[in-house]
Amino acid sequence: MAVNKNDQEDPVPVSAPDLDIAASRASVAFLERLADKLGGSASVTAVYGEPVTSDGITVIPVAKIAYGFGGGAGRSVEGGKVGDGEGGGGGVEAKPLGYIEIRDGVATYKPIRNTWGDVVLPLAALLVGAALPKALRLLRRRR
Repeated sequence: MAVNKNDQEDPVPVSAPDLDIAASRASVAFLERLADKLGGSASVTAVYGEPVTSDGITVIPVAKIAYGFGGGAGRSVEGGKVGDGEGGGGGVEAKPLGYIEIRDGVATYKPIRNTWGDVVLPLAALLVGAALPKALRLLRRRR
C-alpha cells in the first residue's frame, strides 16, 4: 500500500494473473487441510468394528464407510478492493453390511439382508414387467 498526502493508504493495483495464482494456491492449501482432517478418521476400525466375545463366540461388525468432501477458494478485485474467501464441506455415510462370526476357530461372514432391496423391489419389478405388456395391449384395443 502507498500512503497519500493525507496519511491514508491507497490500494496498490494487483494484476489478475497474480490473483489467479494466489487463489489457486489458497484453494489447494484449503483442500489439503480438509482432506487431512477427514482422512485422519479413515482407518480399518471404521469398517471393521471392535470384536465382541460372548459364550465362546466372537462377532466382528463389518460396515461400508464412504467419505466425500469438496471445497474451493477464490479471490476477486472490484473497484480497487480485493476480496477472497474459501469454503467447503464434507460428509460420511456408514452402512452396516454384516458381521464375521468366529465360533470354534471357524470364521463365517454373515451379511445383513435388506428385505426391501433384496426381495420386495425385485419382486415388484418382475410383476410390473409381466403386467405391463398386457396393460398396453388392453389400451391399444380401446382406441
